[in-house]
Amino acid sequence: MSGTGSWKLPSFGVQVLIGLALGVGLGFWARSLGEASALGEALQTTGSIFVQLLRALVPPLVFAAIVASIAALKDLANAARLVARTLLWFAATALIAVVIGIALGLLLEPGLRTGVDVSAAVAPITTGSWLDFLKGLVPANFLGLSASTKIAEGLPATALSFNVLQIIVLAIAVGAAAVRVGPSGEPFLAFNASLLAIFKRLLLWVIRLTPIGTAALIGDAIARYGWGALGSLGQFAIAIYAGLLLVIVVVYPALLWANGIAPSRFFRVVWPAIELGFVSRSSIGTLPVTQDVVERRLGVPPAYAAFAVPLGATTKMDGCAAIYPAIAAIFVAQFYGVPLGVDAYVLIALVSVLGSAATAGLTGATVMLTLTLSTLGLPLEGVGLLLAIDPILDMGRTAVNVAGQALVPAIVAKRAGLLEDCAPIRPPARRCRPDLPWMARRRLLR
Repeated sequence: MSGTGSWKLPSFGVQVLIGLALGVGLGFWARSLGEASALGEALQTTGSIFVQLLRALVPPLVFAAIVASIAALKDLANAARLVARTLLWFAATALIAVVIGIALGLLLEPGLRTGVDVSAAVAPITTGSWLDFLKGLVPANFLGLSASTKIAEGLPATALSFNVLQIIVLAIAVGAAAVRVGPSGEPFLAFNASLLAIFKRLLLWVIRLTPIGTAALIGDAIARYGWGALGSLGQFAIAIYAGLLLVIVVVYPALLWANGIAPSRFFRVVWPAIELGFVSRSSIGTLPVTQDVVERRLGVPPAYAAFAVPLGATTKMDGCAAIYPAIAAIFVAQFYGVPLGVDAYVLIALVSVLGSAATAGLTGATVMLTLTLSTLGLPLEGVGLLLAIDPILDMGRTAVNVAGQALVPAIVAKRAGLLEDCAPIRPPARRCRPDLPWMARRRLLR
């Protein structure tokens, strides 16, 4: 339709921003109505349904994408080099983040400026260890599913969950076997390609609901927590968010610029995933959106992105596994009056760089913090001091996690000469066509 009577919806990015603003308003309104209000319940239910839709797509999407990428990578001579570069960039950016966290912890001294009573400290229920990581690599079943039962109000409640790291291991094994058996595996690979196309279409449908999900999730967060919980732990919260801002506003743009990627365009394209990570507090729940923007908007080859993005969603956590445990460990040491030497700070950095994978499939930041504290010999009861404001901190941590999970594949692909000429990186010489087959879009074998 054209003419003065024409009307169309604003762009998707504008819709998300409108949803964010609407959610803030609805959240404060629901908070003013008090607990158990109908509006608060509606926001919580809508947000939960949206996250459940995303999480439901993760297992089949990750499995099918990695199997397909194994089939595509068999003709790519530098596949091993891409994987090695990805892991190296994961470690390098984590090291930068943890150094920033240690510096802020020593500079701001959050453990000496708290109004929390020591009696509030309680030992955490869930702890992390290196054995958890090793056991988490071995699939418990073919689907990577696990069940847990909790007693709530005298009644048992059983919930199913999936371990993305186990799904990745399974998919790599199945994809490699399908390639190795030769012609016998071709029908399976063809079926897998069809399955992947179907779930990508489902993903696009769910992504269109992001503005609604954004409004519900941010509204529920404000109605549920507000900002009153910051109170006595305000200095600690300031230290965490200062570190997160330094990473996402200074470190990441500097790395992008140094590798020939325009930071402003990168963040404009990746913003839907970052924003969803902020409000949903789940890298796994955001995984489908992150993978979509990395492949379709950043132009990272799907065969490589299918490895890097799911792996990053479980192990690339600059917010949860680098900045947060570094500052939190220093906070606990200062709170209990335990002196830390240079060797302790080196150990914090080592655990943060190598240990983030130990949180895969578990309760990310809390498990990573207990792993750090136990390695340093600090009281685990210190974790209980920080639980009151953890939801507020987790929003910023997850946003940084998601940004890093998109940043590394873009940099590695750019340095390898594989990045598609899409608008976010430079003015396009031609229209980016992510709908075409991968090999038709780029000549990867140079």
